[in-house]
Amino acid sequence: MGFREDFLWGGATAANQCEGAYNVDGRGLANVDLAPIGDDRVGVIKGKLKMFDFDDQHFYPAKEAIDMFHYYKEDIALFAEMGFRVYRLSIAWSRIFPNGDETVPNEAGLRFYEDLFKECHKYNIEPLVTITHFDCPMHLVKEYGAWRNRTLITFYERLCRVIFNRFKGLVKYWITFNEINMIMEAPFMAAGLYFEENENEEAVKYIASHHELVASALATKIAHEVDPENKVGCMLAAGAPYPRTSNPEDVWKAKQVENENYFFIDVQVRGEYPAYVLKALERKNITLPFEEGDKELLKEHTVDFIGFSYYSSSVVSADPELTDTIGGNLFPTLPNPYLKASEWGWQIDSLGLRITMNAIYDRYQKPLFIVENGLGAVDTPDENGYVDDDYRIKYLSEHISAMRHAVEYDGVDLLGYTVWGPIDIVSASTGEMNKRYGFIYVDRDNEGRGTLKRTKKKSFEWYKKVISSNGRDLDF
Repeated sequence: MGFREDFLWGGATAANQCEGAYNVDGRGLANVDLAPIGDDRVGVIKGKLKMFDFDDQHFYPAKEAIDMFHYYKEDIALFAEMGFRVYRLSIAWSRIFPNGDETVPNEAGLRFYEDLFKECHKYNIEPLVTITHFDCPMHLVKEYGAWRNRTLITFYERLCRVIFNRFKGLVKYWITFNEINMIMEAPFMAAGLYFEENENEEAVKYIASHHELVASALATKIAHEVDPENKVGCMLAAGAPYPRTSNPEDVWKAKQVENENYFFIDVQVRGEYPAYVLKALERKNITLPFEEGDKELLKEHTVDFIGFSYYSSSVVSADPELTDTIGGNLFPTLPNPYLKASEWGWQIDSLGLRITMNAIYDRYQKPLFIVENGLGAVDTPDENGYVDDDYRIKYLSEHISAMRHAVEYDGVDLLGYTVWGPIDIVSASTGEMNKRYGFIYVDRDNEGRGTLKRTKKKSFEWYKKVISSNGRDLDF
């Protein structure tokens, strides 16, 4: 028993965190380019601090990232050496439609991705493509207000029609939106939303969410029409929320947090809004912008699989006095006394992955795909650039073991597993390069200094062994 024989092992990146080349071959400016490293980053990605262009006071790591735009052949060859069967990556919307509202795509951008996908196939690696991994052309932000405006559905549909037709036969696994629930936590990064003074921020986020959900259903419809072999998935940022105590108030709080994360997926998998969301919006006097045909589109074009990211679990409490949280960034949590935390305060919980897998599969009965899982850590290379990263191997080994138990003992249907950051890339939450996830070390620091040289870490050979044994050999 164990993992299926056609299990898709691999790794995952995002265009804005690895490609760089932000102004090459006609690419337009995107929201994700404008998130600086440093104290202002959180304000920008949450839509609280207006940054619609570069300035001289900040460093913007996504502008160059690790320059995978020019290094992709070398990087994919390294992925192939590990034995990847799948590579999850994303398309930069502004590389194909620089402003987002053009009627004719940028041929240079299309050719770049076509060449990249062909390079994957040269090594029998299936591309798993996220259509929108937080990318939104800045022209759409400035001129249309981003996803608060229903017109973006039209522009997104145009993008989908172009890429589904152009890459037919090259890509069959798709994800419509990365971590769609992040729109509630980081609305500018996730959906290009910047809030004006006195604007009802919660209402805007729900309105934008509806537009993305309709766009996702439309993308699913088009993908199946263009090629019946296409498999389209949704994706959420997941992680089991534990009640701090057995106090029913804490248990109920954990249930509410769980529902807040799942409501997007409820729509994408079940085809309609859950009653708990409709009731909550009714109490808040928020009206969803349904138009004719929306309900039918959502109901008739649900996804084929559920992708999710998992890094850690969280602890919640109904007690408002408990404010001593850890793991800052975007998902602060109360400390769990039974768990150790990473250097960034993310509590390491491999059993939590099994719990999360069971919760999602029990809820939806659809195939799952773990499309992000990994450990961000400070790596210290030796004089040859080699990193002895047993801490990363330990983390991944324990999580893969929990994943195997969910499949083997609990009956969860799992399609594949893509480790987040198979190569060091820019951190989405902090903008740091020093928060490294990869099996491959990239010589670049937080200020953009370095040669960009790629070096295999100890975990490189370990993951190669894991893949070749189909997850049976996790020793190190």
